[in-house]
Amino acid sequence: MDPIGRFHQDRRQARQRKDPWAELCVVSTVTAGGEPSARVLVVRELDLDTGAADPSLGVFVNASSPKVDEFSRSSSVAVLIYLPSVMVQYRLRCTLDAIDPTIVREAWQMRPETPKRMDWVYETHPQSSEIASRDALIDAVASKSQAERLFAPDSAVGYLLQPIELERLDLSRGDEPHDRRRYSVREGNWVEAVLVP
Repeated sequence: MDPIGRFHQDRRQARQRKDPWAELCVVSTVTAGGEPSARVLVVRELDLDTGAADPSLGVFVNASSPKVDEFSRSSSVAVLIYLPSVMVQYRLRCTLDAIDPTIVREAWQMRPETPKRMDWVYETHPQSSEIASRDALIDAVASKSQAERLFAPDSAVGYLLQPIELERLDLSRGDEPHDRRRYSVREGNWVEAVLVP
């Protein structure tokens, strides 16, 4: 099985086991000052009619976030996905491609109410900026009108995660050594290497 197919199979199994991490990933970047930065994001499966057997992976963010600037500073990002219910860890190196704004707007409609309101709060209070108090934040969220929550602001954006290197670590081997394999794209094909765990 190709590594992307195996990745999706592991995520499906984790979802069946109600794994709370099945929909999450940790994305790591480097700040403008050269410092490492990591955050947990929801990772989405997107059917983009590309003809691929497996769905594409994407993340939706707000353009006011410092991570968007960090995304632009490198040709790739590091992504960690750990699925404790199946005892498998994935480390990916991915390039980022902007998701078509039409797809972002459609996906935005499926977001829960509070994240929708937050996207509009970011228009006046950028993500990660300071605010006077927790009460001020709650008031800002509550002040967003029903009309604003009907459509996504232009600052709602998304990125496709295009894996160019993938490492799978299977921790479920009992007394045996863990199974660690790296897959790299070479001339359009995945090449496997078995690694010492």
